[in-house]
Amino acid sequence: MGAVLGLCSAAQLACCCGSAACSLCCSACPSCANSTSTRLMYTVMLLVVTIAACITLAPGLQSTLANVPFCANSTSSGAIVPSSLKVNCDNAVGYLAVYRICFATCLFFVLMALIMIGVKSSNDGRAGIQNGFWGIKYLIVIGGIIGAFFIPEGQFAYTWMVFGMIGGFCFIVIQLILIIDFAHSWAEKWVSNYEETESRGWYAALLLSMVTCFGVAIAGIALLYVYYTQTPLSSCDLSKFFISINLILIVISSAISILPVVQEHQPHSGLLQSSVVGLYVVFLTWSALSNSETPCNSTITDNTASFDKQSIIGLCIWVCSVLYSSIRTASSSSKITMSEHILAKEGSAGYECVEGATTSAADGGETGQETKVFDNEGEGVAYSWSFFHVVFALATLYIMMTLTNWYNPSSQLSKSNAASMWIKITSSWLCVGLYVWSMVAPLVFPNRRFD
Repeated sequence: MGAVLGLCSAAQLACCCGSAACSLCCSACPSCANSTSTRLMYTVMLLVVTIAACITLAPGLQSTLANVPFCANSTSSGAIVPSSLKVNCDNAVGYLAVYRICFATCLFFVLMALIMIGVKSSNDGRAGIQNGFWGIKYLIVIGGIIGAFFIPEGQFAYTWMVFGMIGGFCFIVIQLILIIDFAHSWAEKWVSNYEETESRGWYAALLLSMVTCFGVAIAGIALLYVYYTQTPLSSCDLSKFFISINLILIVISSAISILPVVQEHQPHSGLLQSSVVGLYVVFLTWSALSNSETPCNSTITDNTASFDKQSIIGLCIWVCSVLYSSIRTASSSSKITMSEHILAKEGSAGYECVEGATTSAADGGETGQETKVFDNEGEGVAYSWSFFHVVFALATLYIMMTLTNWYNPSSQLSKSNAASMWIKITSSWLCVGLYVWSMVAPLVFPNRRFD
């Protein structure tokens, strides 16, 4: 029994403090590269922090804390706690709590980005920090979050909101690059399947997906006109301009995608990609108008700390984008969409076993035990470790702004925020611009290979 307990303790210690964490977490999964398992571990960390931030916004949490004896505003008649030991529990809930949690998490990823500058392969001494010591990393993040709650309020909220809007905008750009890459990869895969099998099923699936996305986008445009322009108190010219110009941009980009000259250089280009991009542009337009002024924003009812529908959808898109960037490897479409700097390259370096024995006797190892995680970065990293942490720092800021509905975190919460409105609407225009560029790039640079 003692030997068993000792073995379990050693395994737990390795999982928490060593590079075996990825291996143990992937033990129930198929074999995967070390670059993939490490990115997934950081994704799990960010998801845990997001859940913790969501908990602070839970309805009724503030009234529940009023029953805790050590809170300054406690109504509990239980054990007597000296006033010198009491804390203001109001700071542990609400939007400012989300700001503090994301502040510490963002600094952690910035620190990791600085540490990983210049790493060329997993033979670097800093590889252990990147791929292991997960227990220590979680302790650092938790300690940083606790310390962030002791930051005086002062100008912290407003200053960090400015950083949040800038970082959120940058991540929206990265997110739309991933969405464009996803649209191209999706179309390439299904068109290739249709051309190889000549099955009408693939053609029907392509057509149905395209029609569905365009239908939802058109319905969204109609609803935007209804809820953000129909008011007797204001003409809402700015809202009408935003909706109309984005509708025009969607039509123009869709027309470009089916031009013969574009089809000649990109046979897989078509309306499926345009429908996905158009749907995302409609979402960004909705998100921008939700922060417009009150006369033209019928969705403003109160200033309570709750999730908006667009925030929930934005959160779902964020989760999909982070998971996509963690699992996906760069393909031919990545060169056009510039996502090759975000996604990992296919592992072609010398493999080294991280956990488990070799899988065949021909390799000189034991049989019957499968290698779960292998090092595919011995000759060169599959992705930029430093840039990866920069992306996750920006993702943290985007989550902070999404969970707080891009509000202005003043003493009197205000949903209307002109700065966030312009950031989102600008990102929608940039989305269309990048998508059009992904189609015309082979025309502009005919001597460059994009496949």
